[in-house]
Amino acid sequence: MGVRSRMIHGVNGLDVHILEAGYESSGRPLALLLHGFPDLAYGWRHLIPILADAGYHVVAPDQRGFGRTTGWVNGYDAPLGPFSFLNMTRDALGLVSALGFRRTAMLVGHDFGSPVAAYCALARPDVFPSVVLMSAPFPGPPAFPFNTAESVAASVQPSNQFQNLATALAALDPPRAYYQQYLSGRRANDDMWHPPQGLRRFLRAFFYVKSADWPGNKPYPLKGGTAADLAQMPTYYVMHLGKTMPETVAPFEPSAAEVQACKWLTEPELGVYTEEYGRTGFQGALQAYRVFSDPDLNAELRLFSGKTIDVPSLFIGGKSDWGTYAAPGALDLMRTRAAARMGGITLVDGAGHWIQQEQPARLGALLLAFINEVGGTDQ
Repeated sequence: MGVRSRMIHGVNGLDVHILEAGYESSGRPLALLLHGFPDLAYGWRHLIPILADAGYHVVAPDQRGFGRTTGWVNGYDAPLGPFSFLNMTRDALGLVSALGFRRTAMLVGHDFGSPVAAYCALARPDVFPSVVLMSAPFPGPPAFPFNTAESVAASVQPSNQFQNLATALAALDPPRAYYQQYLSGRRANDDMWHPPQGLRRFLRAFFYVKSADWPGNKPYPLKGGTAADLAQMPTYYVMHLGKTMPETVAPFEPSAAEVQACKWLTEPELGVYTEEYGRTGFQGALQAYRVFSDPDLNAELRLFSGKTIDVPSLFIGGKSDWGTYAAPGALDLMRTRAAARMGGITLVDGAGHWIQQEQPARLGALLLAFINEVGGTDQ
């Protein structure tokens, strides 16, 4: 199956760049693949042909803020509203419609694409009748406080959990900082776009240290969400305070032999990432991290307070990926509360964070088995 690149114009204010396969014949069911950070539609390159060979029209967009998709405003001081989960849900909905489909047969979201896919399934189960979440468990939408009419007003004040965590981490010895806090800051884009070791070497180290290739990845569930608990994670998640991300991953840069042995991200493939991020920088991609802690955008999500994902769902993580446990409790909340029809949690052997690149054949088999089971192929 040939994979082509094209632009879809006028999608919720964007011109969306997509990679697609299986477009040659009409009537195929739609598989929509949503990437995360710092990825691109290109991150699905190994999986796209597998799903197309199985009979799907497969579409992977560069999400808002990433790659060749245009129509978003670049810059730290640009309004965050367009990058909200609900607007990115509208991006996905608009793309499905622009492509001439009433619904998807398969919706997969990886990393930051996972909460976007989750809100797609929450908000429009008629259009997204099943969902697969990868590498980032979805704990459910933020909830309104329940049964507070008789209680003291003080107990329902908004919490400053992000600020409290930052303070607690900074008080550790040595002082630490949560990666989301760093990536939300004004410096992060410039740090990562123009790192001392060069963009290519930074990206190589970043992909490597979050993969199963790095022997240091032996994740396990944390006991709780205290600063001391979180500090058990590798430094690319809980950084040394004051260090940049390029400085954090530099000591783990793979050797020439390790790079040579890496079949899932070859030097020419890494070159695609280097070229794209070299051109755009990271700020559009980083807006996602600022959305997580923005009080107004979180308040907007309370529209879905108490609502569950009621379509068939599946969670897939990498056995060597800390992402499954990076938000303590999220996995259990997803399994017990947020997703009413969770078909299971599968952790893939030989995969870290980049499952679709590291183990595409295994991922393809899991996705097709899930869809066959829930009957997602009737269009």
